Amino acid sequence: MMKQYAKNYLPFLLFLFFAALFVGCTNATPPLPRVAIAGLAIESSTFSPAKTTAEAFHSKLGDDIFNLYPFFSPDHPLRQRAQWFPTLKGHALPGGIVTYKSYDSLMQITLDRLAQNLPYDGLFFDIHGAMSVEDLYDPEGDMIARIRKVVGPKTLISTSMDLHGNVSQRLAAESDLITCYRMAPHEDAYESKQRAVENLLYRLENNLGKPAYKAWIRVPILLPGEKTSTRIDPGKSLYAQIPSITAQEGITDAAIWMGYPWADAPRNHGVVMVVGDTKEKVRMGAEQLAKSFWAVRKDFDFVAPTTTFDKALQQALNSSAQPFILSDMGDNPTAGGAGDVTWTLRELLQHNAFKTNNGPELIYASLPGPELIEKALELGVGKTVTAKVGAQVDDRYAPPLELTGAILAIHKGDVNAEVEVVVQVGSIKVIVTKKRKPYHYIKDFSNLNLDPSKTDILVVKIGYLVPELYNIRQDWVMALTPGGVDQNLQRLPYQRLQRPIYPLDETMENPDLSTVWIPASDKHSVE
Repeated sequence: MMKQYAKNYLPFLLFLFFAALFVGCTNATPPLPRVAIAGLAIESSTFSPAKTTAEAFHSKLGDDIFNLYPFFSPDHPLRQRAQWFPTLKGHALPGGIVTYKSYDSLMQITLDRLAQNLPYDGLFFDIHGAMSVEDLYDPEGDMIARIRKVVGPKTLISTSMDLHGNVSQRLAAESDLITCYRMAPHEDAYESKQRAVENLLYRLENNLGKPAYKAWIRVPILLPGEKTSTRIDPGKSLYAQIPSITAQEGITDAAIWMGYPWADAPRNHGVVMVVGDTKEKVRMGAEQLAKSFWAVRKDFDFVAPTTTFDKALQQALNSSAQPFILSDMGDNPTAGGAGDVTWTLRELLQHNAFKTNNGPELIYASLPGPELIEKALELGVGKTVTAKVGAQVDDRYAPPLELTGAILAIHKGDVNAEVEVVVQVGSIKVIVTKKRKPYHYIKDFSNLNLDPSKTDILVVKIGYLVPELYNIRQDWVMALTPGGVDQNLQRLPYQRLQRPIYPLDETMENPDLSTVWIPASDKHSVE
């Protein structure tokens, strides 16, 4: 009886078994996407005699890369949404051109590590966009092309950049998603990088594949960051247009790149890109931003009063504002200057106002001087030191300076400076470092027992002020000092820029700002 029962109901039982199996399979959690991480970032001037080597990138490998991003902390939701394969991430302080040997060595490590865990669904490509490399006119384009050869055409690459980077058609073609900062100073840096990752994961998780359309428009404008800050108009209003465009259905992201003016290459110019799946919206968004950018080109101006060094210093001496901040712009290491031009400090030391300890207190930040650092470490705080500083890399404007003064402080640490010493000469407190370092934060000074908010005059080798210094300024002037990142672009010996370009060619005709459609990364032939 039981055998007959089983025989009669066997087909039904088998149906239930396979139905349950099918339901179980369809309800199974799909595997997390496999996403790699890679990138090299630097802003490097071809008008500086400095050379950048591999060590300057302070490269992180493997899981150490997660520590560079707050959104990759172990408990962050983004960390849980993919299988991550971090390879190499290097970020160098802006400087001179990168030697090809150094660039190639870092790329080989990246490519070897990428090859170890193939295949990948996606790749987070974190770069700056203004790298200069010996014998390469488009380093980031070369970098992504070499990466693409390893990971293959199907991998979605999401590129994150600085708005002062450059976007060649080759970089645009190899990138499936691309974005950049929307603020200068870059207070939204991590927000922008996170957006690049979220855009990538969204498309992977929803099986959307590569965006159908990428609109690229060259805007023939090339201006320094000191004229294009988003704190003020027209930059503020220009970038404020982006959210209304990205909010539209069918658009993934939109971005405006100002370009990098202190490198001489055809790719150095403004660019607008919009990426998405609705062709007409992508086109209209890109052309709106490009036309708006061009329309305000003559409205861009320095973000603070700008004048000669002599006039800037006289204003500071005549002012009761405390602190009066003076930007020593020409040798700005955050823009690619060598950071060791001694011209400005020489002028200060020769000025009668600072000859005695009773003169106005002036903090000078900073100048590299490894010889002085070595002697100061031997002597200690309170002793008098005599040694040469600066002009080891860029001596075109002034030779090394011999400083003799009292050692006020010694501080060890910081991956850039390594060792910092304060030497007082007259009423000037000179910060000398083992290696060049920009001074952005109050802590940079307080570590040396200096209070920049209470000094009479603060001289910093930067251009537009980063937030902490901007917030303490009582008055501020940017001085047109000499160096590898000269703000007077007309004086730079450009040879390879695409011309005409504003402001080098102020009377140029209105350019064609219509969309150039960039093919998908698996369908292009851009060289």
